[in-house]
Amino acid sequence: MGAPHKTWTVLPHGPLEAVDGNIMTVVGEIKLPTGQLPRRMTVVRLADQRLVVFSAIALREGDMRRLEQFGTPAFLIVPNAIHRMDARIWKDRYPAMQVITPRGARSKVSEIVHVDAVDGAFGDPGVSFVSVPGTQDCESALVVKGPSGATLVVNDLIGNIHGTTGFGGWLLRLMKFAGERPHIPLPCKFKLVKDRSALKAQLLRWADIPDLRRILVSHGSTIETDPPATLRRLAHSLS
Repeated sequence: MGAPHKTWTVLPHGPLEAVDGNIMTVVGEIKLPTGQLPRRMTVVRLADQRLVVFSAIALREGDMRRLEQFGTPAFLIVPNAIHRMDARIWKDRYPAMQVITPRGARSKVSEIVHVDAVDGAFGDPGVSFVSVPGTQDCESALVVKGPSGATLVVNDLIGNIHGTTGFGGWLLRLMKFAGERPHIPLPCKFKLVKDRSALKAQLLRWADIPDLRRILVSHGSTIETDPPATLRRLAHSLS
């Protein structure tokens, strides 16, 4: 995804947006040889006002101040070994943050930043860290339950990029990161997924989460139209 940053480096990004009362998200861009790739950071506020930062992105100072007003950065989730570009600079900025990554990613992430844990115990029953079954503990997700419904936060497991053009867009569509509907990207399906049956079962469990309102993905648009049906379709694509 890019060389890990050593100093606070702000790449193009949009505004911080409230998704739910205790969830904020921002979409940025990184430049690849074939074009621009959207990337998302999701921030979840726990009951005690601490923040869980999933797939960190360095933001402009005004946005960082807004984030600090939202809560206290306490947990830094590096969701897999690829999404580590901004991990070190976030830890440098907030030394008290606990760095969490799934067990299968720990070795690679530790090359960039010290890893404190391979599971998440946030002290809030409404927020759960998931080391995704079927990925050899290399991919992680969050389940956030609140009064207005549930939100599933995934990383590279689901791609949902729209409006792609040119050669770069064609390549993203070919790899199933982009298209008219969400897909499990081919690089993820063939490199990351080691046990399709286990992943299928997890997708179906997520589909059964009561009042699941949305799925936030690291690359692409939020899935808000019948997310359980999307999860079931993706599960059966693994058969």
